[in-house]
Order: sequence, then C-alpha cells, then structure tokens
Amino acid sequence: MAKSCRVNVVEAKRSLSELLGRVAYGRETITIVKRGRPMARLVPAGGEIGGSIEAIKGWLNNDDPFFAIMEEVVAERHSHRPRVSLRGRR
Repeated sequence: MAKSCRVNVVEAKRSLSELLGRVAYGRETITIVKRGRPMARLVPAGGEIGGSIEAIKGWLNNDDPFFAIMEEVVAERHSHRPRVSLRGRR
C-alpha cells in the first residue's frame, strides 16, 4: 500500500523538490493543505488513472456538463491576464 501524508502550503513551497522525489521514487501520495483544508494532491505519474487520459475514456457521456465547463475554462485561459507579483520588486 502506498504511503500518504499531508503537508501545508508553506512547507510544500519550501521543500517541493524533496516532495516530488518522495512521490516519484517513494510512490507516496502527498496532500497539500491550506488552513487544514485539502487544496491539491501530488501523486505518482500514471499512478491513479493508468497514466493517460485515454484510461478514463468512457467514464462520462459525451453530453456530460463536465465537457462544457472544461471548454469555458480553456476559453477563459486565453483571455485571462495573470496577476503580477510585486514581491521582491521594492
């Protein structure tokens, strides 16, 4: 059974390289939390769904709302201007 642990956002920023090594080589799953709430998960590549999007083919119907939502997200990415951090510029 694969190991699993929780790491807060600050620690994840500080030790991302180490965490990636633990996930890739130690086959761990790491949940990144912010204020105790899960925000993201680092999992070994190919570990959960067979390694490719093709592995999930057939899980959803073609008219599932998921696809419309994903189209909106992709469209917004092209028109979105990322925020610029002022940190370190002063």
